[in-house]
Amino acid sequence: MQEYGVRDVEKLLGIPRSTIRALIAAGFVSPARGARNAWRFSFQDLIVLRTAQALASANVPHRRITKSLKELRRHLPETMPMSGLRIGAVADRVVVREGGSHWQAESGQYLLAFEGDPESGSLTVIDRSQPTPSEDADWYARAVELERDDSNAAMRAYENALAADPAHLDASINLGRLLHESGRFVAAEKVYRDAIAGGSEDAVLLFNLAVLLEDLKRPAEAAAAYETALRADASLADGHYNLSLLYQQLGKDREAIRHMAHYRRLVGNA
Repeated sequence: MQEYGVRDVEKLLGIPRSTIRALIAAGFVSPARGARNAWRFSFQDLIVLRTAQALASANVPHRRITKSLKELRRHLPETMPMSGLRIGAVADRVVVREGGSHWQAESGQYLLAFEGDPESGSLTVIDRSQPTPSEDADWYARAVELERDDSNAAMRAYENALAADPAHLDASINLGRLLHESGRFVAAEKVYRDAIAGGSEDAVLLFNLAVLLEDLKRPAEAAAAYETALRADASLADGHYNLSLLYQQLGKDREAIRHMAHYRRLVGNA
C-alpha cells in the first residue's frame, strides 16, 4: 500500500501543515508512524483529510463530520483504482463514483469534489459550491500542481499569487520553502519576513524561517524564531526537537532538556 508523508499531503491537497495537525488532533484521521515517528498517510487518509477540512470549514458539527468520515472510509479503496475515483455531492448525500459504478456515503453539506489521476496518484480538488476562484487562488492552485514537475514554474506561480494577494499565507509558506530548497536563502528569508511584517504569526511559517536561519548559520535568531513558532503552536513537535538540538549546540543544556521532554511527550515516547 502506498504511503504519503506530510510534505506529500501538502503538495497533493494544498493543505498547510498546521491544518493537517489540527485535523489529526481533532481525531478525524489517525495516520501511522514511520521512521523517527514521522506521520505516514494512506490513500484513504488523504481523502478523509480533505473531506474533513471541507466539512469543518462549512461549520458542520463535529459529531456529524465524524459519522460521515467513518462511513466514507469504510467504503473507500485502499489505493487509487485504475478506473479513477470521483467524490461529489448530490443534495445532502456524498456520492462516490468508481469507473462506471457509483455509491453513496452518509454526509452533511458536503462541499467538494475530488478527481484522481491513477497514473500519478495525485488528487485534484474542485470546489463546486464556490464562485469562480479569485486570481490569487487560481495562481495558488496552479503553483501546487506545478510543484511536482517544475519547481521554478511553481515559484513563479506562487509569486503571482502573492502579487494578487500579499496576505496569502500558504503561498508565502510554499514559496519560501521552495526558495530555501533551491538554495536561494536570501529570497526565502524575504518572503517569510514580508509575511510576518504583514501580520502573520503562523507557526509553520515561523518554523520554516527558523530552519532557514539555522542554514544561514544564525543560531541565536533561529532559536528566537523557534520560540516564537512554539508560542503560536506549542504542539509543534518538530519545533521542540529542533530547538532542543540547537540549544544543545549553544550550550544551553537546561533549555535543551526541557524542549526534548516536550517533544517526547508530544510524540508519545516519554
